[in-house]
Amino acid sequence: MWKITRKRRSGLGEQAFILLCILAVALPLIVLASLLIDVAGDALGRLDWGFLTGYPSRRASAAGILPALVGSAWLIGLTALIAVPVGVAAAIWLEEYGGRGRLATFIEVNIANLAGVPSIIYGLLGLGVFVRFFGMGRSVLAGACTLALLVMPIVIIATREALRAVPHNLREASYGLGATRWQTTRHVVLPAALPGILTGSILAISRAIGETAPLIVVGALAYMAFLPTGPTSPFSALPIQIFNWVSRPQEEFLVNAAAGIVVLLVFMLIMNSAAVVLRSRLAKRMR
Repeated sequence: MWKITRKRRSGLGEQAFILLCILAVALPLIVLASLLIDVAGDALGRLDWGFLTGYPSRRASAAGILPALVGSAWLIGLTALIAVPVGVAAAIWLEEYGGRGRLATFIEVNIANLAGVPSIIYGLLGLGVFVRFFGMGRSVLAGACTLALLVMPIVIIATREALRAVPHNLREASYGLGATRWQTTRHVVLPAALPGILTGSILAISRAIGETAPLIVVGALAYMAFLPTGPTSPFSALPIQIFNWVSRPQEEFLVNAAAGIVVLLVFMLIMNSAAVVLRSRLAKRMR
């Protein structure tokens, strides 16, 4: 009888825990859905082709986001070109070559610490190093280098986890066939870890899309009536443009900010969906 009562109590406790977990997931989703519905309701009347292809204006009805959209595309492209190769190479060295020496341990600790540093600190670092010391000025390249430093710890951590997920017997089989460590890493480990590496990299880059504080410190323009033409051009970005509209007192600009938020969310959803699709397709190929 005592055992039956104990089982009932444990079953009730498990059900209560499951209910709490469901509530912990459902409540944030409900709040997020309500915010999205509110923003989308404000933005529907402003989202059109003219808004996407227009330039900033003092009149809210004529303002557009084309320079900010192009600037965000430049930023994300350059950030990916800088952060992904360097981050993946660093992760490969730490996981496959670094071992457990003092240098590798020191680098691992610093990478873990850098992943939790506030983004405004990276903005100050970018201002001091890239804008002033290297003389890049308030250019797209300076902003991309700053964002690359911001997301690189995430790329390294995600890549290391993907490399660790590769079964060790694949490495042993490659070594048994006479392959060198580099040949094993290139032809066996990296292809097997590629789905996780791509997913982690895309999610890290998608985080950079919504960053505002580092770009403000680096010197992104809040009002830009021309398109960036290269890495050395001045630039704006979607978060900066949204911040500029939100800070204005006119209600019409708040509607523009809501429309810009929707565009930014769609941009992020596209990148996250691409990560899911790439991961599933590459995983099927590996199987």
